[in-house]
Amino acid sequence: MKKTVLVFATTIAIVALNAQEVKKPVVKKPVAKTVATKPAATVVSAFKTSTDTASYGIGVRIAQNLKSQGFDGVNQELLKRAIGDVLQNKTLAIPDSLIDASLEAYHKKAMNAKSSVAKKEGEAFLAANAKKLSVKVLPDGLQYEVIKTGSDTTHPLLTDKVKCHYHGTLINGKVFDSSVDRGEPITFPLNGVIKGWQEALQLMTVGSKWRLFIPSDLAYGDQQAGSIIAPGSTLIFTVELLGIEKGDGK
Repeated sequence: MKKTVLVFATTIAIVALNAQEVKKPVVKKPVAKTVATKPAATVVSAFKTSTDTASYGIGVRIAQNLKSQGFDGVNQELLKRAIGDVLQNKTLAIPDSLIDASLEAYHKKAMNAKSSVAKKEGEAFLAANAKKLSVKVLPDGLQYEVIKTGSDTTHPLLTDKVKCHYHGTLINGKVFDSSVDRGEPITFPLNGVIKGWQEALQLMTVGSKWRLFIPSDLAYGDQQAGSIIAPGSTLIFTVELLGIEKGDGK
């Protein structure tokens, strides 16, 4: 694990200024269109000073980042003690040289535990789903269901860009990403997304709409992806292929 990932407090302090939660999207989002900006909202706080408000805000962003990286089970009292020790220039209870290794060991153990549970749930779901007559199962475990077949016969290549509308959920139905909900399709390089998408989109034709059931090893594997997609998660996408921009492989 890279040190820059583990040493997150400084990063979150900066992120807090932008009031954004760290997320890992399924695909890169397009550059937002220029729109008229609204006046900045007035900060309403239960705290008496801006320092107190900012202090609480930094704590919120740190906690959100901890959850997104799988550190939500930490000992909160020791976390507060460590922050105080650093800010007050006290001697650290653990040598700084050992901290990254301890974080990596904890993170690996936590991710493996979450992944084991999610994989078992995903395997059970896929086994039952594969019995449906409408569901096709590919050799690597990817499953799909054809909702609509387009009249176009063109298939995208891995080197192409594709324009899609999609709606992504976990097997429990929880939505983690959706261009449909945002009301705007997205265009992205096909070779820049998860393997399950790469494989399925190359089989689809323009105008087609499929539902994909993607095992974890064809999605994010044992990694946490944002705050919702846990390690080992099986993902479900409803994908409509709207267009193709030919790349270097044409």
